[in-house]
Amino acid sequence: MLFKFNIFKMNLNDKAILITGGTGSLGKQLTKRIYQSYPDVKRLVVFSRDEQKQFQMAQEFPHEKYKSIRFFIGDVRDKERLMRAMEGIDIVIHAAAMKHVHLAEYNPMEAIKTNVLGAQNVIDACLATGVKKVVALSTDKAAAPINLYGATKLTSDKLFIAANNIKGKRDIKFSVVRYGNVMGSNGSVMPFFYQKRKEGVLPITDKRMTRFNISLDEGVNMIFHAIENAWGGEIFVPKIPSYKITDVATAICPDCEQKEIGIRPGEKLHEEMITASDSFFTYDLGDYYAILPSQPVFDLNRFIQENNAEKVTNGFSYNSKDNQYFLTVAELKELMQTKLNFEL
Repeated sequence: MLFKFNIFKMNLNDKAILITGGTGSLGKQLTKRIYQSYPDVKRLVVFSRDEQKQFQMAQEFPHEKYKSIRFFIGDVRDKERLMRAMEGIDIVIHAAAMKHVHLAEYNPMEAIKTNVLGAQNVIDACLATGVKKVVALSTDKAAAPINLYGATKLTSDKLFIAANNIKGKRDIKFSVVRYGNVMGSNGSVMPFFYQKRKEGVLPITDKRMTRFNISLDEGVNMIFHAIENAWGGEIFVPKIPSYKITDVATAICPDCEQKEIGIRPGEKLHEEMITASDSFFTYDLGDYYAILPSQPVFDLNRFIQENNAEKVTNGFSYNSKDNQYFLTVAELKELMQTKLNFEL
């Protein structure tokens, strides 16, 4: 784990929290962890547009046991509904997105409505309702994007970072967390391969492909870290391992045929979280990097001193191909057995 569960000094027991896209894999894990660590949280609002997922999640978190939870049906495209949901909210975690690359390519305006216009709606609602801290989830595909999904998430990142410039005298901080594939999340490759293994053939787009990997718990830890430590304007990037797509396939089904089917529209061979162009504003903070705005709203020298920050070299990039740490087949197998309960 990058961050241990018990290192957080913040107390969320007296806070009201809203999670957009709260019925997704990360939203559910975040809800679970909040109640584990802060059982007396003042209010936890799960905001999403899918009533069936809300119904199912309510069975996992019944109101009789989790008295502060609220399930709020709404869409980030609807600013009025967001503002109603954010009344009395202290912290917003923005996880709602259209995230499937090929669906965004086929339905571009729908992705823009959710990922870009929806992001601005979240920002406007936060500014209007007295929210104190906002953490938006990004993706490795937002760095040097080649597909529409990545482009919309890069735009979303820019909107959230720039929101710090228009907050006026409001006591609010906007920050972003960016990480790679969340292991076992809806639509990710590991559950897909696990289901396909019974057919004896695993379809692989390109055998040279690499990806970053982060567990749901590590993703939640990064959100907690941003809530506690953000100065306003950072894009936090954790130092996480990579894997080869062929090693994932081998770990799941060593006897399966690995059939190369070609890269899909908008797909990269390797993912990147910090580009060489970002390096001029990127600082190494130990367990993670922070990409800062070119003109931060805080004292940069004080930020460097208090965070023991070290500027990365100009031209530095952080990508899945040149990563220092790759998960082995054995490590991948163990992770999937322990984290995803796969029978391998």
